[in-house]
Amino acid sequence: MGEEIAVSLKNVSKCFQRYSHPVDRLKEILLPGKSSSDEFWALRDINLDIPKGETVGFIGRNGSGKSTLLQIIAGTLTATTGEVHVKGRVSALLELGSGFNPEFTGRQNVFFNGRLLGLTQKEIEHKFDDIAGFADIGDFIDQPVKTYSSGMFVRLAFAVAVNVNPEILIVDEALAVGDVVFQHRCMRRMRDLMDSGVTTLFVSHDSGAIKNLCNSAVMIHDGAIRTSGLPNTVIIEYLKLVTDLELSLNQTELESQLIQPIEEINAVNNQSSESVDVDILSVKESSGKLQRRGSGKARIEKVKLLNHLGEDAGESPVLGFNEEVSLIVQLKAYVPLKSCIVGFFICDKNGNELIGSNTLEENILIENLETEEKLEIRFKFKVPLRASSYSITVAGAENYEALTFDWIDNAMVFQVLPPDTGKRIHALIDQPMVVEFAREIVSTIAIAQ
Repeated sequence: MGEEIAVSLKNVSKCFQRYSHPVDRLKEILLPGKSSSDEFWALRDINLDIPKGETVGFIGRNGSGKSTLLQIIAGTLTATTGEVHVKGRVSALLELGSGFNPEFTGRQNVFFNGRLLGLTQKEIEHKFDDIAGFADIGDFIDQPVKTYSSGMFVRLAFAVAVNVNPEILIVDEALAVGDVVFQHRCMRRMRDLMDSGVTTLFVSHDSGAIKNLCNSAVMIHDGAIRTSGLPNTVIIEYLKLVTDLELSLNQTELESQLIQPIEEINAVNNQSSESVDVDILSVKESSGKLQRRGSGKARIEKVKLLNHLGEDAGESPVLGFNEEVSLIVQLKAYVPLKSCIVGFFICDKNGNELIGSNTLEENILIENLETEEKLEIRFKFKVPLRASSYSITVAGAENYEALTFDWIDNAMVFQVLPPDTGKRIHALIDQPMVVEFAREIVSTIAIAQ
């Protein structure tokens, strides 16, 4: 038997009518045979099956159609064409305070929303203390919602959404609001729901949250599914898309600066959309290809890892636990650069960044690179990571605001061995620590028999 499907979308499309002037809407009502609107297709032919218990992240640029898709799944919008099948109680947090009556108190809105979600009055009463405790807004729970700050709004809305025993939870960017303590609480609660088998649909521009929380991801672009799969793979494709769009806007300016035509550099690097042959770099993935993107103003030509002896660790390094290593990054400028920042990330197999830095953060200022000038940067650090495989991503840019001139995902993959002490590491990173304890001495008196 196949896995049970919680959400199934078949050829789903959504069309909105757009009017140039408000009076055009009235004209259309009075003259039904004449259309005064333009059609805007927010979604086109979406086909997607989400298994029960899956956590799916949705990512895409603003206006791509993510929120429209989730509203259709939640039932607050109706698809223009196609079939939507949702199996299970849906709890959705789509917009800030959506479904709340601003004139009602927080307490009244909790009961009102609970009834809308299918709970009985008794069930809501039983859960109310948990909801109020999670929201943690104090006496404001009995004040009209219209007096709430945006942070209090989302606290209460999220508390209701995650405490009504949902079978399908939909969260659209809500975790971006609220203080850091509340954000951590939300993440912990969402993990608990996921572990209990709740199907979760999660929209965020935070790639770290997508990688940390989701089993899979879907990228939506211009109302269609562009790609789907493992979160890290989808995020890399999304970042490539964003880079390509930025690059296309600046291509004319870049061509006027480069000593080689942009087409020639892209033919060598394939930086806009394709893979790079391993011969261009002295590093490779198991697939024999590297994924890179960037403007082409400069290019990373070599990435190398040295072990604690200063020896080249090779193409597939195996490092000892907490071994001190040196990461060598060599690059070449194709145009004059007023400044240059080079950095790296060490990521786990899910793409989560564990160790990373760059030249600017380490107070190394690189300025006024000339055309054809080459540069070598050496980062020296230890790897206190538990036994597993890790990848290195390297990148360079003129400054934090500028488009990267070169970014290489998974430039190198390496393995870390367990500690030779036999110690079991219970987290991703192990740090030396001092542990002290005191034991109370219980004195006993022997009684002569």
